[in-house]
Amino acid sequence: MRPEFVTGSLLLEVAWAAGILVSSVLVAWLVLLVSRLVRRKVAGNKRTALLPQLLQSLSRPLFLLVVFEGLLLALSSLSYLELWMGVLGKAAIAGIIALVTYAIARIGQVLLSWYLQRVRVRRSLNRLAQRFVVILAYIVGLLVLLDYLGISVSPLIAGLGIGGLAIALALQPTLSNFFAGTQIVVDHVVREGDYIELDDGAVRGYVTNIGWRSTRIRTSFNNMVIVPNSRLADSVITNYYGPSMDMGVIVSGGVSYSSDLAQVERIAIEVAQEVIDDLDEAIKTFEPWFGFDEFADSNINFWVWLQAKDRIASFRVKSELIKRLKARFDQEGITINYPVRHLTFDRPDDAPPPFLSDRPDSEGKR
Repeated sequence: MRPEFVTGSLLLEVAWAAGILVSSVLVAWLVLLVSRLVRRKVAGNKRTALLPQLLQSLSRPLFLLVVFEGLLLALSSLSYLELWMGVLGKAAIAGIIALVTYAIARIGQVLLSWYLQRVRVRRSLNRLAQRFVVILAYIVGLLVLLDYLGISVSPLIAGLGIGGLAIALALQPTLSNFFAGTQIVVDHVVREGDYIELDDGAVRGYVTNIGWRSTRIRTSFNNMVIVPNSRLADSVITNYYGPSMDMGVIVSGGVSYSSDLAQVERIAIEVAQEVIDDLDEAIKTFEPWFGFDEFADSNINFWVWLQAKDRIASFRVKSELIKRLKARFDQEGITINYPVRHLTFDRPDDAPPPFLSDRPDSEGKR
């Protein structure tokens, strides 16, 4: 621990201890320097993008650990503190537990932040999750430290368990919304800017914000609807911007039974192609689809299918297609019937029509 020539001299022993402490500080600064050089060397490599952050998170705990161990080594080299060697040993272990806990908390914070950034989680949720990990690491480290110091942690754990259960029950709606919001963001169910519609049809609009408790949706009437994340997670959601913003536009119609169906198909495809060529809202590379659907009561029904660039563009494309189809059918003499029903009554061959039998004679009798 110390050379013989300094033993017994207070001045020499203090000088020796000071030299040990200064050497440990120099070694600690050397560790920081090496860590900084390694971070600069691998900073531009995408494959090792996480490594500089890990080195930065470990540099401070390593610096403190080296300085702390140097301080304990310097104190243990003083012969006047031999009666306190047991206390110094326990302090060394306790300090190591505290510094290791500090290092684990920083590493966990960096790893979690790196993962949440990759899955594009909002900053508010990212910071909240990082704080939760840090607090959890410190609580575990504190329990380990108390157990090492001989303090019974069983009552404390039991108290924390009961208190945690009470808090969890009291905060059940809040926690449910928090974890639901985390699930929505991590699974990429919806993103800010998406146009969505819930399964009941009562809420539809643009997602403006996904918070840790609720999601804000701006409707087409420029109103803000706030939906709890738990309800959003339990609903069947139609995301009109996923997997892409392109949206199918289908227009259904019907023509009379006297129409030439081949001519109807040709005209409908021509009109649909004109809409695609003339409107910027339509997808230019999509070829229109046409098909007859059913023999209905008054018409033979058909459908025409195009694609628009997004939800808003679909309204313009659909409206223009309906308008041009109606004008072209009128021009070509193709009839779209009103809903009518043809009723047939059974009667004897020699019976006069009902409207003739009900007509009054010359004397006014029926």
